Amino acid sequence: MIAPLPRSPNTALKTNIVIIGAGQAGLSAAYHLTRMGYVARRDFYVLDANPNPGGAWQHRWPSLTLSTVNRVHDLPGMQFGAFASGPTVQAAQAVPAYYTAYEARFDLEVVRPIRVQVVCDRGERFRVETDKGLLSARGIINATGTWEKPYIPAYPGADTFLGTQLHTKDYQTAERFIGQHVLIVGGGISAIQLLDEISQVTQTTWVTRTPPRFRTGPFDEAAGRAAVAMVEDRVRQGLPPKAVVSVTGLPVTPAVEAMQRRGVLNRLPMFSEITSTGVRWADGQERAVDTILWCTGFQSALDHLAPLNLREQSGGIIMTGRLATQVAKDPRIHLVGYGPSASTVGANRAGAAATRELIDYLGLQPPTP
Repeated sequence: MIAPLPRSPNTALKTNIVIIGAGQAGLSAAYHLTRMGYVARRDFYVLDANPNPGGAWQHRWPSLTLSTVNRVHDLPGMQFGAFASGPTVQAAQAVPAYYTAYEARFDLEVVRPIRVQVVCDRGERFRVETDKGLLSARGIINATGTWEKPYIPAYPGADTFLGTQLHTKDYQTAERFIGQHVLIVGGGISAIQLLDEISQVTQTTWVTRTPPRFRTGPFDEAAGRAAVAMVEDRVRQGLPPKAVVSVTGLPVTPAVEAMQRRGVLNRLPMFSEITSTGVRWADGQERAVDTILWCTGFQSALDHLAPLNLREQSGGIIMTGRLATQVAKDPRIHLVGYGPSASTVGANRAGAAATRELIDYLGLQPPTP
């Protein structure tokens, strides 16, 4: 762990750029800064709230292996292959090991664990307040992702439910639900995977807000570009980014085909309220359940940027720049891992674009050796 920052309220470490978050997008941005000659803990700082390298991957459930996770893309300059020794390797082990080696190889000097509490505009600089001290920066690259902000929609009666309510973030193993009736809410890839696992050990009911859309054809490069373009168009308009699955659809994998044969994909529409013992639909039908597992996604973890008033009335942020990483209201701020750069491959490209655009906008000169 890197030494803590000064705690004096009147003393702030001055640097050019602060990168907030050391997941795929944050590490990519840090890498590109080092390739341009900038030095970590002098010209820029990388701050990460997690206790260890690995970003959100270190918190994923044990059954999420390299064969079930969406593809883990290489970080720039170093291949992941050496850390992926087999498809049954847990993602929560392989990816953190990869990130640990990556940080060391490129001397990224990530400061952790340190939590950014708030970022304030102080004219030509930003004041970055953390639980370990203060920094002063000319530019911000925010790469906090979504893991720290799980989303659970509000439903009438939620506080009366006597069973257990969990979010995807809380999931560990299906065995904990043996003997229960589990209601799984959500139509994304994680919801499908957890429905598969849990339905093999106990009774399940699956509900989604809209009918799930399964994709039977190949998801080729052209389809990928089209999906990214749709998400990018939303954020350039200042609309909140949508989940990727809403654009790409759900792939029909062998596991999905097996679920269809077992009858666990008999999806029901969303209920209208939660009761003390389960859920009730608008037509009066009820179902008793022991656990509600909310696989309802995450939102961008941007609360620390609230004083900067970046959001529009729509709830989104108008993005600009080559890959829609630059905040239109304040071009000194880049959001990587937001909107079209939320995927691992998108985060890599965004890290490169954001660093170059920010360096150019701030007019920073190449550092001296």
